[in-house]
Amino acid sequence: MANLPQDNLEIYLSPTSFIDSDSPGVIKFAEQCADNAKFRIDKSIKIFYAVRDQIRYDPYHIELSPDKFKASRVLAQQTGWCVEKALLLAAAARALGIPSRLGFADIRNHLVPESLKKTMKTDLFVFHGYTEMFLNDRWIKATPAFDLSLCKRFDIVPVEFNGEKDAVFHKFDRKGNKHIEYITDHGSFADLPLERIVAVFRKYYPQFFDGTEAAGKLKN
Repeated sequence: MANLPQDNLEIYLSPTSFIDSDSPGVIKFAEQCADNAKFRIDKSIKIFYAVRDQIRYDPYHIELSPDKFKASRVLAQQTGWCVEKALLLAAAARALGIPSRLGFADIRNHLVPESLKKTMKTDLFVFHGYTEMFLNDRWIKATPAFDLSLCKRFDIVPVEFNGEKDAVFHKFDRKGNKHIEYITDHGSFADLPLERIVAVFRKYYPQFFDGTEAAGKLKN
């Protein structure tokens, strides 16, 4: 992608209600993770691994209410599902002056645990979220969802990030079994498209909104 004028990047540097990069907690987290790194690319690598491994991946407790969907809240609770972890990485990036945005795609997890598959009634994860950071004049994808401990437990290949190449889920696990399949690309957003996500969730996961026990796992 060609270099973008600074004016065009301002929207990707500004805090929002969801990507609250002006939160004192987020600022402190970002600065501590960046440590003494001088260059943006080095800072981006440090915050990626901090979000990937310090925030435990949890797809079993999802809350879609706007007042609770914040990067600072993800940091405080130290757990999150893919969209929440993407929010925190985007917020940490903006706090360090690195333009960031959110990307979304529908993916099929061929190795999804049976307990989660039973709850979801599918292995299709709609609106899987990741982060994109603007580094060296181009947008780079960074997927911090699966923490290292989870990867070791299920023997899957962790996503690594070097700030130069897109870091997305792997197609296969360590044993060569089919793992993640990207189905639909929903594009990139300067802020969280929550209403759109809720609408899609209602379509694909109606059981989460019908008042049953499964609905308790997803609060709206």
